[in-house]
Amino acid sequence: MKVILKEDVADLGRMGDTVNVSDGYARNFLIPRGLVIEASNKNIKVLEHEKRLLSQKIERHKEKAEQLRDRLGGIVCTIAKKVGEQNKLFGSVTSKDIENALKDQGIEMHRRNILLDEPIKNVGECSVKVKLHTDVTAELKVVVTPEE
Repeated sequence: MKVILKEDVADLGRMGDTVNVSDGYARNFLIPRGLVIEASNKNIKVLEHEKRLLSQKIERHKEKAEQLRDRLGGIVCTIAKKVGEQNKLFGSVTSKDIENALKDQGIEMHRRNILLDEPIKNVGECSVKVKLHTDVTAELKVVVTPEE
């Protein structure tokens, strides 16, 4: 049976691809879960229209992400933590701490988008990558200061 993928399906293809699958696999698994539709002329035209709308939506999201990247470039995220000897932190600065500091500055960012290789454990300045879109990443300057 020839079907059109409505979502990315592992081992089959990406959204919008037209693939051949066995009739039972399509009827019993893919169609009931809403992952595919049967490939007819009408469905192909509807899918092409949805692809155009989706590409426009993706482009708008990318533009917003680029604007946010420019905004994040000028922001310094300052976090105060308790410090022991030799400027070592008690604990560490995590993506959740950075998320809360950004929220205080009026920027909504989910902590999964803040890419820390490892938690920050020293006082000072460091650069953290933030994933804003699949194609857009930003550098955020994080400054850790001793809490008084």
